[in-house]
Amino acid sequence: MEKDVEKSLAKEPDLSYGNYTYADYLTWEMEEMVELIKGKIFKKAAAAPRRIHQWLTGILFREMSLFLKGKKCQAYIAPFDVRLPVKSQKDDKIHTVVQPDICVICDEEKLDDRGCIGAPDLVVEVLSPGNKQVELQHKYEVYEESGVTEYWLVDPESQTLLIYSLVNGKYQASRLMTIGDIAKSAVLIGFELNLEEFFGDFR
Repeated sequence: MEKDVEKSLAKEPDLSYGNYTYADYLTWEMEEMVELIKGKIFKKAAAAPRRIHQWLTGILFREMSLFLKGKKCQAYIAPFDVRLPVKSQKDDKIHTVVQPDICVICDEEKLDDRGCIGAPDLVVEVLSPGNKQVELQHKYEVYEESGVTEYWLVDPESQTLLIYSLVNGKYQASRLMTIGDIAKSAVLIGFELNLEEFFGDFR
């Protein structure tokens, strides 16, 4: 028990420990960005994301923000903490804190000065070579379990987009979309993304 307390209070937490909470997360003094998934720490890549990752994230965030201007929903870009509580919203009971590349929240009651508490309506993750396992496995699971209605997965290398839609508590995948396709959102009714323009504008 004492060892667990020591680990949870550490400024440089033990990456092998698997029962951290958001309360612990707030105490850490780490240079790298980290996420907390079911109590376990996942470090972001030590180096900055690749230029194409930042480019595509910025372009999509701009397009979504312009579309949402004057509307109820709000878009946020990382770093932005999204806390995904299971049973309690108390800091020491939350074991998952993620930083999606982009998230859209339509319920203002989920927003506070520290970010979002509860599932966003839409999440976008742009893959990088160092984050594929986290995005494809761990985040997929917590987004589905917490009730994120729509999850966009962008792959810059293959120039593809996959959209997962929550149906009866389980994700259903769209077909794999690529250049020539127009992506549409079931959450942001009327929002469309021309993938030829989206991927083709990178230079």
